[in-house]
Parts: sequence; C-alpha cells; structure tokens
Amino acid sequence: MLMKWNRQVDLIGGPIMKNLFIFMLPILVSYIFQQLYNAVDTAIVGHFLGEQSLAAVGANVAIFDLMVMFAQALGNGLCIVVSRAYGAGDESRMRKSVAGSLVIGAGTIAVMTAASLLGLGPLLRILGTPEAIYAEALAYIRIIGGWTVVMFAYNLLSSLLRAIGNSAMTLVFLIISSVLNVILDLALVAGAGMGVRGAAAATVIAQGVSAVLCAGYIVRRARILIPRREDFIFEKKLYLELAGQGYAMAFMGSVINIGSVILQSGINSLGPTVIAGHTTARKIFMLCILPYTAMGMAISTFVSQNKGAGQRERIIRGVRESYIYDLICCGITIAILFLFADELAVLISGSANPELIGNVVAYVQFAAVFTGILGVLHQTRLALQGLGAKFTPVLSSFIELAGKCLFAWLLVPQMGYRAVILCEPLIWCAMALHLVIAFFTDPYIRGDRTHHAGRRSGNHSAGA
Repeated sequence: MLMKWNRQVDLIGGPIMKNLFIFMLPILVSYIFQQLYNAVDTAIVGHFLGEQSLAAVGANVAIFDLMVMFAQALGNGLCIVVSRAYGAGDESRMRKSVAGSLVIGAGTIAVMTAASLLGLGPLLRILGTPEAIYAEALAYIRIIGGWTVVMFAYNLLSSLLRAIGNSAMTLVFLIISSVLNVILDLALVAGAGMGVRGAAAATVIAQGVSAVLCAGYIVRRARILIPRREDFIFEKKLYLELAGQGYAMAFMGSVINIGSVILQSGINSLGPTVIAGHTTARKIFMLCILPYTAMGMAISTFVSQNKGAGQRERIIRGVRESYIYDLICCGITIAILFLFADELAVLISGSANPELIGNVVAYVQFAAVFTGILGVLHQTRLALQGLGAKFTPVLSSFIELAGKCLFAWLLVPQMGYRAVILCEPLIWCAMALHLVIAFFTDPYIRGDRTHHAGRRSGNHSAGA
C-alpha cells in the first residue's frame, strides 16, 4: 500500500485529463481536510464560545487568509522553478533550486513574522474591528502571526513533493494533522477554557506536525529533493529567477488578499451579526470551490513540467480540458448549495439567528452560479504562472483589488451586505476574461518564439 502512495504521476506523458485527475485528487482531498478543520475551528468557537467570539475570529479571516496566501504562494512560486528543472531532467539545477528556495523563504518569513507581530494591533484598528470583539480578535491573530514560519514550512515542503509529481503523501500528513487539530480544538477551547487562543494554538500545532512529517518523508523517500552543500553556492541568475517567480506569485496573492482585507473593513462596519454570518458563508463557499483550486494547483505543475519538456501543444490541450472540468463542477456546486445552504449555515455557525442564516444563504447561492468562471480564472492564472509569466497574474490581482476597494468604500455603505454578495462574482468575470486572452496570446502558447525543448533524464525516482 505504501508503494502506491509513493508513486509519482507522469504529467509529461500519457492521457492528460486522467493523469491530471489522479494528480489533482490527493490535492483536493488535502484541501478538503484543511477547510474542514478550519470549519471545525469555526464550529467549535461558535458552539462553545458564542456568536461574539465567532465574530472575533471572523474579523481576522481576511488577515489570516493574507498570511496563509503569502506563505503558500511564495512556496508555490519557488517550486515552479523546481518543477521546470524536473521536467527538463536537470537534477543538478533542481537541487540548486531547492537550496535557493530554502534561503529565500527563510529570510522572507523572518521579516514577515516580525512585521506581523508589530502591525496586527494597528491593522485591526484600521479595519474598524468593533471594540466589543477587538481583544479576542487580537489574541487570536497574534498567535497565528507569530508562527507564520510553520505555515510556510508545510506549504514549501508539500509544494516540493508536488513539483516532482507526488501529491499523495502530503494528503496523508494533512489527514493526520487535521485529526490532531480537531482533538486539540476540543481540548484547548472546550476543555482547557483557552477561548479563541486555544483555537489559534490548535491550528499552529497541527500545521507544525504536518511540516515535520513532510520533512521526514523527503529525507527518507524523496532524497532527490535534498540539496548538497555545494548546491547552496549563490548563483545570481538562478536566485533572480527564484525570487522573481516566488515574489511575483506571493505578491499576486497578497494583492488579492489586501483587497479582501479592505472589503473586510466594509463588512466590519455592518456589525457582529453580519461578520459572523459572512465568516460562516466563506467557510461553506471555500469548501465548495476546492475542486477548482485543486485543479489549478495541478495545472501549475503540469504546465511547468511540460514547458521544461518543451511540449507546447500538450499544455494547450491540458488547459482546455480543465475548462470542461470547471463547467461540470459548477453544475454540482449549484445543486449542492441550492439544496442544502440552510442546513450548512446552521451546522457551521451554531446559530439559529434568521438574519445570520439569511445572509449566509444569499451569499453562497449567488456565488455558486459563478463558480465555473472562478474555475477558469484559477486554471488560467496558474497556467500562466507555470509558464513563468509574472506580470499578467499580478495585473489580474490588481483588477480584483480595485474592484474590492470600489465595493468596500462606495457600495457597501450604500447597499449593505447586498454589495458584499455582488462583489466577488462580478470581479471574477472581468479577471477571467483578461487571463484567458493573456494565456492564448502568450508568445510561447502561440509558438511565436523559438524555445529549446526540455529533456527527460529517464531517472526521476523520488527514492534514495
């Protein structure tokens, strides 16, 4: 059984959608577990601590997502370079890319952690966090911010495994840590009476366990990823490529989430009940869009490896087939949320407040109709990043930032929560159109420039 989990999926050869789906499935299940234990955090806080504590956690959703997105996007961006070297069969460059990723990541996360600890209190004030929930909100996010390194470590290590076609083992580690997270939530929040601090501590410990397990697996079973001492020698061109790809992806994710932070300031002005309802709605919706997010991650690795191997036509076919997948998933998402939105709202929030439940249902059902477009957005943006594009994905994030600023500052004060419901789906349409045009007019995709085909060494074993 272990040998099956150890196998790497061949994304450079064989049937495209079948291999993409096999590679994507463990990513999807791991994302589901990740969101489920986030939902468990929300449910336990709501059930054991009440609506006000739920709002305190909810007031931090955009900030928490900003931290996670930066750490995750930085790791994914760095590993695009690793994946491309793997696709080209250049193991020396791959190890040097891993070494550079560790150096760049360590320095960046140290700065990010310090900035988080110093700036979180003022940021909550700037976002207009209600005074009644400010102390709890700050206590929660300070623990998360102080341990940003844990989030980055797991995301980088799991991205390294995905870069060589192994998406299954990260799922195993995440399942273990998810179960641990639930146990710690109950022990620290409900048992030890630590309040929202217990929920934050449970999240950090669970992520730490995932990182340790992932590192142990690489040492024992994926030694191809372990750099040697000489691989840490500074090479300007490689480090510029790593930094350019990593920071472009991290900056893109940060700009998107800065927009969410600004939108959160508008939501915070609507009061604790709306904050709690929006927190619940986002938890439900994030679970529903995981099939699109997981396919996006698979497409990123698929495009990176195939560009390294010089297979332009295979890249185009893979992206087009992913769009069909998005349409199928959209129909399923609509059916689920139009049938079960009320029940899910009560389950996640632990509340019977009709205003809260009504806001949740309105948000998730409207957004469900646009999830197919969101899927196209995800696949295309990550395909562009897999190609090595830096400017276009960042530009798309500025479209989102501008739209969220417009809604938060002009429309939310006038329309209330209705503006929040309309905001993201309308922005997705503009972003998806921009990205699809950019992808199919990209010089590499059009074949306008001469590109050297990559090669496969024939020895991509992840074993020792």
